Amino acid sequence: MSSSPDERSAPEQSPVGGGRLCLVTGASGYVGGRLVPELLAKGFRVRCLARTPEKLRDFDWAGQVEIVRGDVLDPPSVTAALEGVEIAYYLVHGMGSGDDFEETDRRAAHTFADAAAEQGVGRIVYLGGLTPNDVPEPELSPHLRSRSEVGRILLSSGVPTAVLRAAVIIGSGSASFEMLRYLTERLPVMVTPRWVRTRIQPIAVADVLRYLVGCADLPAGVSRVFDVGGPEVMNYRDMMQRYARVADLPHRMILSVPMLTPGLSSHWIGLITPVPRGIARPLAESLRHEVVCGEHDIARYVPDPPGTPIPFDDALRLALRQVKEAQVSTHWSAAAVPGVPSDPLPTDPDWAGGSLYTDRRARRTEATPEALWTVIEGIGGEHGWYSFGLGWSVRGWIDRLVGGVGLRRGRRDATRLRLGDVVDFWRVEEIQRGTSLRLRAEMLLPGLAWLEFRVGHDREGRTVLLQRALFHPHGLGGQAYWWSVAPFHAIVFGGMTYNITKAAERLTAEAEDGGSEARGTG
Repeated sequence: MSSSPDERSAPEQSPVGGGRLCLVTGASGYVGGRLVPELLAKGFRVRCLARTPEKLRDFDWAGQVEIVRGDVLDPPSVTAALEGVEIAYYLVHGMGSGDDFEETDRRAAHTFADAAAEQGVGRIVYLGGLTPNDVPEPELSPHLRSRSEVGRILLSSGVPTAVLRAAVIIGSGSASFEMLRYLTERLPVMVTPRWVRTRIQPIAVADVLRYLVGCADLPAGVSRVFDVGGPEVMNYRDMMQRYARVADLPHRMILSVPMLTPGLSSHWIGLITPVPRGIARPLAESLRHEVVCGEHDIARYVPDPPGTPIPFDDALRLALRQVKEAQVSTHWSAAAVPGVPSDPLPTDPDWAGGSLYTDRRARRTEATPEALWTVIEGIGGEHGWYSFGLGWSVRGWIDRLVGGVGLRRGRRDATRLRLGDVVDFWRVEEIQRGTSLRLRAEMLLPGLAWLEFRVGHDREGRTVLLQRALFHPHGLGGQAYWWSVAPFHAIVFGGMTYNITKAAERLTAEAEDGGSEARGTG
């Protein structure tokens, strides 16, 4: 949360539209990045306070908001950012930033509260953590204790404040959801801490955003805490089993062990999942407390439309939507394109969104782009796969033996491809003629797989083949499959880039020789 005053700068652009002005802190974070487009859709003008404004450039809405450089620990930048603001969203916290995160959160909250009062802000909206009412604050986990204290500081600012308290937020990219995802997908048999039996009231990220936006219209006299949650209460064990069912995974065997402390739990989570320990530990510590809503008063001010709050299984389906629909980004950077709030965003952490293993290859070639594309578009069928032919044949035989399509389907046309065409045990999912080709595997696999080719150029203008193989594993079997074949990738995929470029160079040479002969004859 730190930046020096001399790093501050003037707004990069002005807020678009004529609605009320909102300030969103933490706009590059999980909730903030999804809240901004919801506010814009409701006609609000939006200003974002960011330590590193460059992080916001990947968002589709970046050109529709005002972005100011600043830090919630730096009073002058916060005061300047709050000028003219009617609704201020406070969505920052120090979890994962070190052992002193409670003091950091405390200082930041006081800075923001004081600046909001000084600038005459009409309302503060804060998203905190749901805490049990029967547990004294000193006995709470440091994470929940800090969230509670921040809410109390903002409420005492003199500015009307709405503190929303949520437990586990269900949506791709949410740290608590990602922990649930990885634990369930990677472990068919689990030895777990006692907290798997703790009661929890999860909530879909879409409902969280709906309540946050709705709080902008609360009556001025309303300044209080609201509990927000989904329609169901369950324990973490139930959440894992229901995730497995929605994700089409086998039933999980879960055994709880009393001696696994929160500290040991965080090490265990770090071993099994890519969630950083600095985030896993506070999450694990928080799960020892029962987090169930004590009221649903928010509905008096922000009514729930039919079908909301979203049931847990439906929230899971939304969070898994992109994988279920076999979607993969067409961008070479692999950045996801947001569709619904529970979809991934480009700025989500690298470990969010589930496992997506990637093998990237690039090779410069003296071939012309046209020759390289000719080879790429002609791949498969009679031309084969340009590497380890026996391996591809064996893989096709195995696929046939287990009921798959094998390699016998070939191609419709030996030289041209179109969207939806079959290429052996692949199908053309995307093609931009002359530039890029993406194939989706239709062989029997414990997961989803794609193979992509792109014709590019380096800085000197030379032709470059860019090749990418992607695999989204399904359960432990998918993890085991990827790592069992990984040792052969250098042979299969490395050989493929080498042989494709060599074939393209031969085509280029033949074309040049043909041109020379034609000129000589003439």
